[in-house]
Amino acid sequence: MTLSGRNRIFKTGIIVSLLILVLVAFAALTVLPAYPDLAAQAARRSSVLPNLWSAAPAAYVPYATMAASVVYAFVTLVLIFYFFEKTQTPEILFIALFVLSFAFESARLAVPLSLVRDLPPVFRIMACRVLLFGRYFGIFSLFVASVCAAGLEMQRQGNILMILTLASLVIALGRPIDGLSWDSSLCMLGGYSVMFNLVELAVMLITMVSFCVSVRSRGAKEYQFIALGSLLVFIGRGLLLKADTWIAPLPGLAILALGTWFICGRLHRVYLWL
Repeated sequence: MTLSGRNRIFKTGIIVSLLILVLVAFAALTVLPAYPDLAAQAARRSSVLPNLWSAAPAAYVPYATMAASVVYAFVTLVLIFYFFEKTQTPEILFIALFVLSFAFESARLAVPLSLVRDLPPVFRIMACRVLLFGRYFGIFSLFVASVCAAGLEMQRQGNILMILTLASLVIALGRPIDGLSWDSSLCMLGGYSVMFNLVELAVMLITMVSFCVSVRSRGAKEYQFIALGSLLVFIGRGLLLKADTWIAPLPGLAILALGTWFICGRLHRVYLWL
């Protein structure tokens, strides 16, 4: 993929995330009154961490974490475009796609909208599949970035994007979803949760290992910090997306931002003089 083609993807991502951010802001007046009822009707907690802290779910945390995710996507994409506009690096495209995947968190608006507008459960199921697609597309994109860093030659990045899209669609469309139940983060309940959590954990570990392999294959110690950054973004992502109390969102967003800074800052240093 040419540099201009990659930059067009950056610009498209910036525009899409900005439009979604505007949508989330305008939807606030309509959906926020429904959040207390939705929190009371949640079938289960979204994470075990709040239970360890003995913190009760807070009604408006799902909206705050969703909005923070979209803001993170927009701001980070702008910074990536600014710093990497003229820098040829195969990894940064997939890192940008990982960042863009956070804009898909806006699909969680479907739950309060369905209550306010009295929409059928199929509306929530479709939105949940969009959400699942975005989440898996994001983690697979970061995994591909680590494989690129480890030395795998990817001359046709368009084909890789097609494979990523297809794999994410297969998971999103194949996973069973309960259209009548949601957790405390306003994500619809899906089947085989343990199995898919293990898949995410495996992808995280392989991504870290691939970045560590890059230290030797590329002869650049900066990839040690990039591997650390990948661990931080996975941790921060988990805290932010699954938060249902006010304890987790701010630390999650801070850890996510720190990990992104490690990845992008060190990657920019590696390719600065190339």
